[in-house]
Amino acid sequence: MKRLLAVVCAFLAWGHSLAQDYPNKPVRFIVPYAPGGSSDILARTLGQKLADAMGQPFIIDNRPGVGSMVGTEVLAKSAADGYTIILSDMPHAINPSINPKVPYDPVKDFSPVSVIGVSPMFLFVHPSFEAKSVKELIAIAKAQPNKLAIASGGNGATTHLVAELLQASAGIKLTHVPYKGAGPAIADVAAGQVPITFTSMATAASLVKAGRLRVLGVTSAKRLAAFPDVPTFEENGLTGLTFEHWWGIMAPARTPPAVVAKLRAEIVKALAAPDVRERFTTLAVEPRTNTPEQFRVLIESDLARWAKVVRDAGIKLE
Repeated sequence: MKRLLAVVCAFLAWGHSLAQDYPNKPVRFIVPYAPGGSSDILARTLGQKLADAMGQPFIIDNRPGVGSMVGTEVLAKSAADGYTIILSDMPHAINPSINPKVPYDPVKDFSPVSVIGVSPMFLFVHPSFEAKSVKELIAIAKAQPNKLAIASGGNGATTHLVAELLQASAGIKLTHVPYKGAGPAIADVAAGQVPITFTSMATAASLVKAGRLRVLGVTSAKRLAAFPDVPTFEENGLTGLTFEHWWGIMAPARTPPAVVAKLRAEIVKALAAPDVRERFTTLAVEPRTNTPEQFRVLIESDLARWAKVVRDAGIKLE
């Protein structure tokens, strides 16, 4: 017991010392997606603010592939010293249900720092689509099962799972058309190749502004101030479609708690800055933070929720 206590005390002292000097060199900030997407924009916005406050560059390292798994594996195998972090998002809790070969444990291999923002998902249609509301879309789908196509960012992607939730809640059957990312999916909806898709406003904002997409519904619990004319799915009588897509910062497992606490404190300050909040708001992302413990609970609860969706829908890796 004395030896164990000595080891623990030494670890805590090392972590405290490390936190005092942290960061004293550049921090690698992994984004597990390609440049230009919502995660990339959020990471660059936050990373610049952290760099200004902490006096060291936060260097964005885009590592796209396998639904965010490539970049996430890089983090899991990195040194637990706070000098490699990742901007993760909700697919972190979905991938284990889709892919039996996830090369890491989504809970045990990471030190959650804080959620940084949340955003609901929106249901978009091409402007020429005949349905002008969610109820009209459901009526058309019930009259013509499997005739309407719905695009997604890929088999098992968040956009696919939300489409499955819609079908289960409304009792309809749609034809799923998977793409290699939400960007190509929303582009084809805007081009009229596929009539329907779910995605975040961060991905679709420019197309909505240009009049190339219409919005039928949102997965928030209440209407958003920025989109007061867009009804929630609950308003349309559908349950089980109220949730938020989240983004958050994680470090490798066993990162010293003092380092995690210092990084989280700076994240909280950064997200309170008016320019950061304005940038997030333009992407329909609400800045939000929580504690490492609360973030871990969120990941664990989402793992269970999306595992049920995948199981009920019979989704398998293609």
